[in-house]
Amino acid sequence: MFTIGQLANYAGVTTKAIRHYHERGLLTEPGRDSSGYRRYTAKDAIDLVKIRTLAHAGVPLARIKNLLDADPDALAAAVTEIDLTLQDRIAQLERLRDQLAQLQGGDRLYVSPEVADHLDALRDIGVSERQIQLERDGWILMQTASPEDAAVWLAEKHELITDSEFRALYLDHDTAYHWSPDDPRLPGLADRTREWFARHHSRSETRPVQNPAVARLAQQSQPEASSPAWDRLAQLVGKE
Repeated sequence: MFTIGQLANYAGVTTKAIRHYHERGLLTEPGRDSSGYRRYTAKDAIDLVKIRTLAHAGVPLARIKNLLDADPDALAAAVTEIDLTLQDRIAQLERLRDQLAQLQGGDRLYVSPEVADHLDALRDIGVSERQIQLERDGWILMQTASPEDAAVWLAEKHELITDSEFRALYLDHDTAYHWSPDDPRLPGLADRTREWFARHHSRSETRPVQNPAVARLAQQSQPEASSPAWDRLAQLVGKE
């Protein structure tokens, strides 16, 4: 006869686990002796070892009770079924690990590799992380709404970013985000922007470059997609 502590030590489990098995109906809970202690038999010890073995093998507790006294064929069939379930779970965990690995790549979890490369190129020329996040959000929306248009936009963006004057304008627009709307530099930046558009009208006629890039699209989901200085800049650029 075993006390609960002796039984736990024998089977290599905790007394808490034994009480949990009692609650789940897996292990019969014996009555107490005259001293108030539960006394377990050798059969209880055998059943507990079986329960522990099945549980450690990944068998759900809800299935264990029916398997304790199952014949070999029934046990084999159940094990095969449980193994298939575990394989599905393993595949799911591997997919989650892949997603976690992609998180380390930042933008690549949310946008296509081509767009992620474009965002990395913006980082290389000194674009702020705030602006890159705005661009990324715009690409997320665009690639979801119209992958075909997004591909065309991306090709145009690749071409534009090779233009040194456009790059300078882009960086100045980015920096102007934090300016005061009364900043004396804004009119000059507006003139340069308007002049650039005038010289490149044929290129941007059907798909005008937004201010800057696709920030206006992201503005639908992000309040910080504009600022007082940018609003003022847009007014100045729009003046004849």
